[in-house]
Amino acid sequence: MPSAPIALPTDLFTQLGLHGLGPLAPVLLAALATEEPLLLIGPHGTAKTLLLTRVADALGLSARHYNASLLNFDDLVGFPLPGKDGTLEYIKTPAAIWGAGAVIFDEISRCRPDIQNKLFPIIHERKVQGLPLFNLRYRWSAMNPPATDDVDNGYVGSEPLDAALADRFAYVVAVPEWNSLTETQQLAVITATDAPVPEHAAAALQNAIAHTRTVRATIDAESVSRVAGYVRTVALLLAQAGLTLSPRRQGMLHRAILAVQAAATVIDAALTPADAALLALTTGIPQRAQGIKIDTTKVIAAHREAWRLFAIDPLNPLRAIILTADPCERIRLACDATALSGSDFSTVVADSLAQLTPGTRAAATLHLFESENCGRLNAAVADQIAASYQAMIVTQHYAEVLHAGNPRHATWVRLQELLATLNPNVARDQIRANAAVRAFAANELHSREDSERFFADFGSGLRRLARAA
Repeated sequence: MPSAPIALPTDLFTQLGLHGLGPLAPVLLAALATEEPLLLIGPHGTAKTLLLTRVADALGLSARHYNASLLNFDDLVGFPLPGKDGTLEYIKTPAAIWGAGAVIFDEISRCRPDIQNKLFPIIHERKVQGLPLFNLRYRWSAMNPPATDDVDNGYVGSEPLDAALADRFAYVVAVPEWNSLTETQQLAVITATDAPVPEHAAAALQNAIAHTRTVRATIDAESVSRVAGYVRTVALLLAQAGLTLSPRRQGMLHRAILAVQAAATVIDAALTPADAALLALTTGIPQRAQGIKIDTTKVIAAHREAWRLFAIDPLNPLRAIILTADPCERIRLACDATALSGSDFSTVVADSLAQLTPGTRAAATLHLFESENCGRLNAAVADQIAASYQAMIVTQHYAEVLHAGNPRHATWVRLQELLATLNPNVARDQIRANAAVRAFAANELHSREDSERFFADFGSGLRRLARAA
């Protein structure tokens, strides 16, 4: 990369009359430089459409703007007319997509499913009815947050995008909301006029796009390879947190990170390579368009862990442990890796325990004490596990009034049946009984099936943890 940033304004979009987009400038510039599909998500009135139309004006593009909620296929292609040779031609209208340099599908989440399917090849491969759109460079869309059980501020009528369609947008950007703007920015929005894009602002954006492409092309092969390793790692860690990225998405994310890093360099944004990777990651998760609530804390944690792994020797067992999907197996590997530091061992154990089922968690707690690995834990984690272990080895005295109609009553009845199969004279059976009663008292068992699963997981967990490395 260049040793010094090119002299370009840091907030290109303010010059276009768009305010509050400073933190997103590198990712928006990256999307423009790569010409990858871009989806903006945000409440009404947050300038999503304005952003796209002002950019199209600044780039001198012949743009088509469609309200996808009202769109018919004829609006896109014109009226079909059979040709004399049997081929199908289209009578083109001024609003048809043929010849467009950019297309904006507004309100795409309110689009009929049949039309949404017709938009798919346009967004994905720049084709309509199998015919290439040679002039089409940019495919942009905008939507309100979809109304789902996972999203608190969703819009009625705004439906989650189909997973395959959402996965075709390389950049899925949540635009800033009004309350996130400064007073100065809010006043600028209130007093804004619909003036044409200034020539100097258009020239600055065009130059920034060209320079971003140049910088991206100079990124060395080692950096490209390292970013690929980061993407693979962060995808594995996100999958452990219940957020799966498809292989296609991982390829998109790889390209996006390199583009965002290049864009940040061009506009002299105060972003480290790690920050640029996180920005690309958070604006590249397609589940946001599907109405799935994104746990930002988990995303940041996965990013930090993946980035940290770059500094770890590939032969260090910690790398293999962290990337193991099964939390029970991670604990087993960590116990066997005696060279792990106390801090790393404690982190692996604490994170893995939190992901286990109640039965397997009880088995893991017992294993940590029986294998004398608790002495390797830091004080905070050791105290937490010690409290759980103490409750397992001491006979539980528990009382609760349960009526027959209470769902917990059926759970307790099944738990009693399972407890009756244990031998009170066998130490391991007594521990299993104490652990099961403790789990019920802690409201971790909610059905007969939960009781059965606890017993099964406890036994299988102990067998798996005792397996030799």
